[in-house]
Amino acid sequence: MLHTIDAKNKILGRLASEIAVILQGKKSAAYEPRNRGEDKVLVKNVAQIKVTGGKEKKTVYYRHTGYMGHLREKLMKDIMRERPEELLREAVRNMLPRNFLRDKRLNMLKIEK
Repeated sequence: MLHTIDAKNKILGRLASEIAVILQGKKSAAYEPRNRGEDKVLVKNVAQIKVTGGKEKKTVYYRHTGYMGHLREKLMKDIMRERPEELLREAVRNMLPRNFLRDKRLNMLKIEK
């Protein structure tokens, strides 16, 4: 089943937890924890998502290039401006259970700007 969600004026964390529950298949009558689930999620208007509590100025995302001393950091507001779909995908990924089904479930998430 395809679930279409309009992310306009929705809060990032609440939206991500709602998507994670759908991707696990918990909204389906045939829920099995060991199965991937058959529900797909399509998210629209992700560029108009909201963050509360001033987190966009406080939250820092880190990544390492692999070279010594090359730790890169970006604020949430910069990521929201450049790639808001990656911010939502990472939030959903962290809310899914950490097992071998996580990547398969995450592939069932489609995000449109």
